[in-house]
Amino acid sequence: MEYIKKINEAAEYLRERMKFFPKTGIILGSGLGEFADNLKCAQYFQYGDIPNFPVSTVKGHKGRFVVTENLICMQGRFHFYEGYSLLDVTMPVRVMSLLGVKNLIVTNAAGGINDSFEPGDLMIITDHVNMMGTNPLIGKNIDEFGERFPDMSEAYSRNLIEMAEKSSEYVNAKVKKGVYFAMTGPSYETPAEVKMIKLLGGDAVGMSTVPEVVVANHCAMNVLGISCITNMAAGISKSHLNHKEVIAASDLAKHKFISLIEKIVENI
Repeated sequence: MEYIKKINEAAEYLRERMKFFPKTGIILGSGLGEFADNLKCAQYFQYGDIPNFPVSTVKGHKGRFVVTENLICMQGRFHFYEGYSLLDVTMPVRVMSLLGVKNLIVTNAAGGINDSFEPGDLMIITDHVNMMGTNPLIGKNIDEFGERFPDMSEAYSRNLIEMAEKSSEYVNAKVKKGVYFAMTGPSYETPAEVKMIKLLGGDAVGMSTVPEVVVANHCAMNVLGISCITNMAAGISKSHLNHKEVIAASDLAKHKFISLIEKIVENI
């Protein structure tokens, strides 16, 4: 299968050059990439240099792997709305699996729907709803990674959720918990769509994360999801939405986010 060959070639490129093979990976969402800039004794691998790898096109995504003894970071991700297939979007997760990653922290910038949320809050994802209209596992199953019908009853590890909550207490970073809804984007949701999501039990909405989490579960990884609430969604917020607002709100929350992630990685 050509796709498996591409994954193996990308993994081999990194394997030959990496000094460390950490068990924990993290995908950094919009505006959250500064976490990786502060890592000590890190190696950097530009996506454009890795065989068969997509290239991130969204502002605020540097487009590289950052590798340390304890962590491999994706400093920028790929999105379905960029025109990539979900196989491309999730390819880095499979590459990390081949490199030995067992725990995956997936972060994102998200619109708040829960009325108790406000911009700058951090939300631990307890579950998700896939409203992207497709699934990254559609097609021939890749048996080398997992079974045809992976169980998603604990898509987000209860143990990691509990550990993240305890970690937040140590660094005085109050966190919320909630359900994340994934839409395709790139247009922001309409007020009617936000109302629907709220009625269905959603607490936050975004344009990423779910495909990566589905594939991570297929690869038998333990997953932790964290959303940075960067704006209140349409119909809840009285202002018009724009990506600059997302980056600005991420910037305000970055110190709390960085402290929390550092503690979580330490505890893992």
